[in-house]
Amino acid sequence: MTDLWRPSAALSVLRRRADMLAATRAFFAARGVLEVETPVLSAGGVTDPQIESLTTQVAGFPRAFYLSTSPEFPMKRLLAAGSGDIYQICRVFRDGESGRWHNPEFTMIEWYRLGLDDAALMSEVEELVRSLLAPRRQLPAAERLSYAAALQRHAGVDAFAADERTLAAAATAHGIVCDAALDRDARLDLLMGFVVGPRLGFPRPTFICDYPASQASLARLKPGSPSVAARFECYLDGIELANGFHELGNATEQRARFLKDLATRRDRGQPAPHIDEALLGALSAGLPDCAGVALGFDRLVGLAVGADTLAQAMAFPIQRA
Repeated sequence: MTDLWRPSAALSVLRRRADMLAATRAFFAARGVLEVETPVLSAGGVTDPQIESLTTQVAGFPRAFYLSTSPEFPMKRLLAAGSGDIYQICRVFRDGESGRWHNPEFTMIEWYRLGLDDAALMSEVEELVRSLLAPRRQLPAAERLSYAAALQRHAGVDAFAADERTLAAAATAHGIVCDAALDRDARLDLLMGFVVGPRLGFPRPTFICDYPASQASLARLKPGSPSVAARFECYLDGIELANGFHELGNATEQRARFLKDLATRRDRGQPAPHIDEALLGALSAGLPDCAGVALGFDRLVGLAVGADTLAQAMAFPIQRA
């Protein structure tokens, strides 16, 4: 008799999870941020080379639909339609993501704040994380560190100047096999994922900001610094919790970046999803100045209860689906 019917998380954890969901809604309600819902299925996919979509066929439609990897695109359509500040708690799906802190289906909190930039939104992310972990865990004030400083400190490389050979050598020095076919950004991602990230967020949250423009196709560029994007990530206990941007609102520039992503995907032998034309239409109509962020809720629950794996923070991971 198998016990796979049982939840992988303890019932006490699931109760804490429910409390954290309620606290999240109270956090945004107190700030006048509207809760919204958007479709799980989309005619357009995400072009980011680091993310793979799941697809499904719907009877009567000739083309497959993409399962949402993030509610970002439809939420931006709502912003362009005049919704004002919005947030969403939803299930999202990513192919090939399964491991200690990954599951192909997971819960995301995503929100957008009008008139804020990436620096201001980092402060609100810190407030939310701090409030959801309290009172059992009191966090020191967060650290803010540039992407360049983080790579220099923990991997010993200049993120903006190092060539592919130098990045490969740094990976090898840390015991990481670096495929010769990997491009420069892929090598940086290896270092960030396996060397830098696991060292961040001890004992306080760490915000990594000012990413290379090539790694932030949905973010604005920093004024006067075309190689730097207004993107940030939040880490705690070596785990990435959130990814945010000062949002790009230019439809022409966004299309060009999507096309560049697709070229990268073709070079890497990855499938090329259909560009989300509805999003580009919304940007053409006018996206208000805003910053947005996506936070992995299951990971935050795991940190709140001292879990060793993501499975201990959710009822039924993919192995028990």
